[in-house]
Amino acid sequence: MVFPFFDGHNDTILKLYMNKDMDFFKESNQGHLDEARAKRAGFSGGFFAIFPPPHADLSVPNPEEHLTEKGYDAPLAEPADHEACLKVTNDMVELLYSIEAQSNERLNIVKNITELRKTLKNEQMAAILHFEGAEAIKPDLSNLESFYKKGLRSIGLVWSRPNSFAQGVPYRFPSTPDIGSGLSEAGVNLVKKCNNLGIMLDTSHLNENGFWDVVKHSDAPIVATHSNAHSLCPISRNLTDEQLEAVRESNGVVGITYSVNMLRTDGKMNQKTSLDEVAAHIRYITDTIGIDHVALGSDFDGTTLPYDMKDVTGVPKVFELLKEQGFSEEDLKKVAQDNWIRVLNETWKS
Repeated sequence: MVFPFFDGHNDTILKLYMNKDMDFFKESNQGHLDEARAKRAGFSGGFFAIFPPPHADLSVPNPEEHLTEKGYDAPLAEPADHEACLKVTNDMVELLYSIEAQSNERLNIVKNITELRKTLKNEQMAAILHFEGAEAIKPDLSNLESFYKKGLRSIGLVWSRPNSFAQGVPYRFPSTPDIGSGLSEAGVNLVKKCNNLGIMLDTSHLNENGFWDVVKHSDAPIVATHSNAHSLCPISRNLTDEQLEAVRESNGVVGITYSVNMLRTDGKMNQKTSLDEVAAHIRYITDTIGIDHVALGSDFDGTTLPYDMKDVTGVPKVFELLKEQGFSEEDLKKVAQDNWIRVLNETWKS
C-alpha cells in the first residue's frame, strides 16, 4: 500500500554533506533516502534537518559503547562551538538550496502553508528547512530573522548536548526523561520569538524540564518530530504519558521514529526488530491521545533502522500493518500527512 506521506525528520542533508560524491537524484544503496526511492515509497516531503555534528570527525555518541548492567548510559556530548556550527549550518543550507536548484522543480523548499499544499498537490517533493539544535543561533537571537528569511520554519532548541538555550537529554536506558535543568532565559526568549515569527518548535531532544518550559511559554502546538512512547520503550528520549497529554491539549503531534533502540521494550540497538513495534507505538499514541496527534518522524539517515524497514521504501509496510490492525483510510491519511499539515497551518504565520 503506497500512501503519500510526509515525514517529520531526516538527516539526509548531513549524509550528503559528509559524502560529497553522493547525488540525491541518483538511486543509491547507501543511506535511507534519495529521490528515486522516495518516489517509489510515496514520500511526499518532510523536515530536512540541518545538524552540525559535535565532533570534528562528524561522529555522534553510540549507546552501545556505554553499556551498563541493565542498558546503557551515554553522556551528553560537549557543547559545540557557535562559530563552527554557524559555518556548517550555512554550508548545509546552501546544499539544500542547491538540491532545489538542480531538481527542475521536482523539489521545493516550502515556506508557508499555501506553498506546502500546492507542492503536495502537484506531487512535487516538499522540503521544510529545520535546525536540529539551535547552535547556529546567537544567544541574543540577532540572526534568527535572517535565517527565517532564508526559509527556516522549524527548529529544535537542542540536540543531545547543552547549548545557550537548553540542555539536551542524554541517551540513557532505562531512564526517565527528567534529566537536568530546563530552558535558560535565552531559551525562553527563543521560544517566544519563534512563536512570533511562526517557526515550529521541536521538543524531541529536550529533557523533561525543557519540554515543560516549552509548554509553559509557547502558544503554538507542541511537537516532537521524532519521538516514541516511553511506556513502550523507557529510553530517556521518549515521551511519557503526561507529555503526550500535553501534546494533545495543545493540538500538537508526535512523529514516530523508526530508531530501533527507541522502539524496543529492551532498548537494544538490534536491527532484528519487527515493524510491528512501529505500529505498536502508533497505536499506543492513538489510543492515549487520539489519531489526530500521531504522525511519522523516521530519522532517516540519522539512526539505525530495522532490517525490515531498510530505508524509505519500507514505509508502505507500516501502512499495510496499520490497515490490517483496523486503521481506516481516513486514519491512515491523518498519520501519513494530514496531521503534519494541520499543525503547520496552526503554527506558521505566513
